[in-house]
Amino acid sequence: MLVLGIESSCDETGVALYDTESGLLAHQLHSQIAMHSEYGGVVPELASRDHIRRVLPLTTACLATAQRQLSDIDAIAYTAGPGLAGALLVGASVANAMAFALGKPTIAVHHLEGHLLSPCLAEPAPEFPFVALLVSGGHTQLMAVHGVGRYELLGETVDDAAGEAFDKSAKLIGLGYPGGPALSKLADTGDVNRFTLPRPMLHTPNLDMSFSGLKTAVLNLVTQQSPLDDTTRADICAAFQAAIVEVLLKKSLKALKQTGMKRLVIAGGVGANRQLRAALDDAAQKRGFAVFYPPLELCTDNGAMIAYAGAQRLIEQKTAGSFAVKPRWDLASLAST
Repeated sequence: MLVLGIESSCDETGVALYDTESGLLAHQLHSQIAMHSEYGGVVPELASRDHIRRVLPLTTACLATAQRQLSDIDAIAYTAGPGLAGALLVGASVANAMAFALGKPTIAVHHLEGHLLSPCLAEPAPEFPFVALLVSGGHTQLMAVHGVGRYELLGETVDDAAGEAFDKSAKLIGLGYPGGPALSKLADTGDVNRFTLPRPMLHTPNLDMSFSGLKTAVLNLVTQQSPLDDTTRADICAAFQAAIVEVLLKKSLKALKQTGMKRLVIAGGVGANRQLRAALDDAAQKRGFAVFYPPLELCTDNGAMIAYAGAQRLIEQKTAGSFAVKPRWDLASLAST
């Protein structure tokens, strides 16, 4: 069964072909970072227009790479939410129009479900059940995953997501957009012991998190140390990253303990952070659990995760296709579909 996946929720246009027998055949991705960097953030209207320009050429390139024809496709999966409404409508429109012309079904995929299942595209792939840490620019959640569509929210950020805190703090420090990757790179050269930043909600009994106060602490530190030289900037980045990593690590360990599970899956853009991976790998070795990540190229938004999630929903016979998109969509609500 060959599934075409289309991702257009924000500022990346992703297209991929996934075969249930052969695995991922091809994927293409276009990032809009260069365009949005001129404005210091994502401009929704520009994002939507760029998706329109990119999605069909990327589809053609995917088919060529996989040596397949449009007529070979058995179903088309697309991101229906959450995300930018206009951007989502581009993917939904193309998917439904193409499916109508081919006489094939569509599968409306939850963006976070795509991220959550993306480590299954790696080798080795995790088996159910597992705890998933979804950590990206817009979401930071801990989920108990019992199967496709069977998700239980364990805890989440009560304010800023971890990736959002990375980007906003990077801007305060004077780094460009998107600031998260630049902050992480600079942190590698800094002295992690020079400054101490708070670890919000680290010791609360629940699994919720908070990163807004950490961002405010960075602002206060930048004000105190201004004007910043290169060394101070790197040291602040190191302190900030250490705080984020410790919170994510401790909450993930607590989630494993509370659920009794022995597998942890990390998904989302922040899952590419080297310090986070190193801390989790070290903890896994010492505590006897397994940790799984998506391939680095699939940590950001991409069509491969949407094609894979769509294929799994077809296999589980949990399909839902419509032209409607959901800019706001609770992942836990999939348990009833």
